[in-house]
Amino acid sequence: MNSSYAVFQIPDFRRYLAAGTLSAATSQMTSTAAGWEIYERTNQPWALGLLGFVVALPFITLALPAGTLADRKPRKTILICARILGAFALILLALASYFALPIWSFYALIGLLAMINAFAGPAGGAFVTNLVPHEQIAAATKWTSLRWNIASLVGPILAGLLIAYFARNFEVLAQSAAPIYALDAFAALLFALLISPVKPQQNTVPREELNWSSVVAGWHFIKARPLVFGSISLDMVAVLFGGATALIPIYARDILMIGPEALGPLRAAPAAGAMLMSLVLAHIPPLKRAGKTLLWAVAGFGAATIVFGLSKNLWLSLGALATLGACDQISVYVRHTLLQLVTPDAMRGRVGAVNSIFISTSNEIGELESGLAAQVFGPVLAVAGGGAVTILVVAFVAWKVPVIRRLRRLEDLKPQV
Repeated sequence: MNSSYAVFQIPDFRRYLAAGTLSAATSQMTSTAAGWEIYERTNQPWALGLLGFVVALPFITLALPAGTLADRKPRKTILICARILGAFALILLALASYFALPIWSFYALIGLLAMINAFAGPAGGAFVTNLVPHEQIAAATKWTSLRWNIASLVGPILAGLLIAYFARNFEVLAQSAAPIYALDAFAALLFALLISPVKPQQNTVPREELNWSSVVAGWHFIKARPLVFGSISLDMVAVLFGGATALIPIYARDILMIGPEALGPLRAAPAAGAMLMSLVLAHIPPLKRAGKTLLWAVAGFGAATIVFGLSKNLWLSLGALATLGACDQISVYVRHTLLQLVTPDAMRGRVGAVNSIFISTSNEIGELESGLAAQVFGPVLAVAGGGAVTILVVAFVAWKVPVIRRLRRLEDLKPQV
């Protein structure tokens, strides 16, 4: 059997993968619907950027205590509690949307949901390592990445179709997002139910005393390893300036001039490219020059961002976004696999928490940067200029962090104490 498929012989991994795919798909539907609703209600690019900031702030401020909790308490329990609380927040969000409550209440509920997810993130990232043996972590990472890509492909397409369908049945177009939030709440509860029978290996509890030093140990672990720190920083800075997805509602409505029917395909296009790349990565031999592959992938991400920013043709835009997603998937695979393999289990929650800070900074704060830049310079210049900055960042990191260029097989990496 292909070593990438051997991990499916583990029943608990299959169950977690199926439950996670469903939950991630509806989460992507909520993300797509929230962006559309905000732009419909405000008609302001900065409002989309603020949405990203509201999502990012809890991840940044709560990541360290969330990571510490994930290393000291059962990760499955954390995930189940987070999903149940998340379902409650989503039901409130659906009501706020349907009754068109003030916009500040919408942002507040999005922030509450982000706070809950901030605790689920480190636990979920480390949880999969308790379901499979160490030698299968790389394969499990490939399939969990594919799970996310499938969800990111299916979720936005369904969201766009449902928004267009419900828009014909609601007097206020923004209200068409409310049923999507309710569906996400149902999926969150179903996720908690599906993983309840899973019996993971007990995560290794840290031996050191619980104090501030132990809380920030994940940051010190990453900072002391140039390969890890450089790889994460490369992705953070590149996506921070190269984030185009936050402005997709503007491109769908005002530049490509198609409307909600284009919203789903445009949001799903990066996931389509990423999913295809995930399948490629699952079937090709291990990367022999993982470091150089990472650098070229992030440079390709920047180039595709430039093409999307300048495009006024739907098919060219879809192709650019798919290419962008494929390049990003290579970066995600290398970075996540590297992080899981070099981190001892007792620190995976805290290291994963620091990684989530970098991810939130690049993705959600990147959305804030894109929204503000679009407000000042216009969406086209904001997106294309961000792609150019991404390419410059790659050149700088390749020059200043040569250990990344020298990275070869990921599978040869071992946990570092």
